[in-house]
Amino acid sequence: MTALSADLSIALPGRGIHVLGEPGGWTKPTAAFSSRIAYAAAHVVPRATADNTPGALADIDWDATLAYRHELWSYGLGVADAMDTAQRGMGLDWAATAELIRRSGAEAARVGGLLACGAGTDQLDLAALPSGKEGLAAVLDAYREQIAVVTEAGANVIIMASRALARVATSPEDYLHVYSTLLDEVDRPVILHWLGTMFDPALEGYWGSADIDSATATFRDLIAAHSGKVDGVKVSLLDAGHEIALRRALPSGVRLYTGDDFNYPELIVGDDLGHSDALLGIFAGIYPAASTALQELDRGNVERAEEILRSTQELGRHIFAAPTYYYKTGIAFLSYLNGKQAGFSMVGGLASGRSVEHLSTLFVLADRAGLLLDPSLAVYRMGLFLELNGASS
Repeated sequence: MTALSADLSIALPGRGIHVLGEPGGWTKPTAAFSSRIAYAAAHVVPRATADNTPGALADIDWDATLAYRHELWSYGLGVADAMDTAQRGMGLDWAATAELIRRSGAEAARVGGLLACGAGTDQLDLAALPSGKEGLAAVLDAYREQIAVVTEAGANVIIMASRALARVATSPEDYLHVYSTLLDEVDRPVILHWLGTMFDPALEGYWGSADIDSATATFRDLIAAHSGKVDGVKVSLLDAGHEIALRRALPSGVRLYTGDDFNYPELIVGDDLGHSDALLGIFAGIYPAASTALQELDRGNVERAEEILRSTQELGRHIFAAPTYYYKTGIAFLSYLNGKQAGFSMVGGLASGRSVEHLSTLFVLADRAGLLLDPSLAVYRMGLFLELNGASS
């Protein structure tokens, strides 16, 4: 058996005995945040006895999945649902996604929770996608179908980057045509999501160019022409300098929702010229600390807020380490350690996306950040995981 003791210690492979500390003194807010808008991009929990193997259709444990969203709302955070954290394009099929959006929308309405959901084009079969104008028309119709589902659920719309559009578009003008058409059609402002290739290699050359400056110019042209229909932009490029420059260039009233899971402390705290709001996958893992930091910002305690966020940064950078698109595995593992799901399982077999060594380091970093909320449970569950993987002492 894995070594345990009354002082909450555990033997970790290659690390020797790790003695756990106390969880952080996290607090829940008593009112909505006033200084920042913050969404946590939430993951999904599969049914434990489902066919959670690569290629199988998603079979969701709705009770556990929705309970996690209620946990995030209880800490004052908005929920960004049906995003890449929920395994869009990596195991969560469109039928399950649509059901997720509807169920999350109903729960958000019941408790008054802030909710935004991703609308994409992943119901399309890329292998059967036509080229040229016919392909662009198919992309538009797919977006329209998903935007309608999100809107009917009462959620804010996040227009996600599209693998299908990346495949059929041949110029910046093709991107501008598709996005301009959608923005002309929506009945309220949306969030535009620019997802980098570190999160999805299939999005290479998005906005019509692999050159970041050229792509940014097209992106800015789109926003400038439709600023009244853009609530904000979520940028997930892991480049703080680029984000700050873009933030300062946005039209008045258009928010920058940081998607930078490496550099979020400095971007959210900001400087004399502004700050980013947040729409982050890492917030689904560090939500008690993130909420407490935002409460400190609301009180004007900027240094304390930054101190809290920076205390989670090493954990965030580890969870989102290359290959970055497997970060969802770390988010689910932290959920498992904290008792938010019965077992460490993910749709599409993605629980195998990270190594025992990686997850052992995650355990240590989460403990150091005060984010193992019940240390005795975390030690017990980590021990089970190590023994199952033949890595116990």
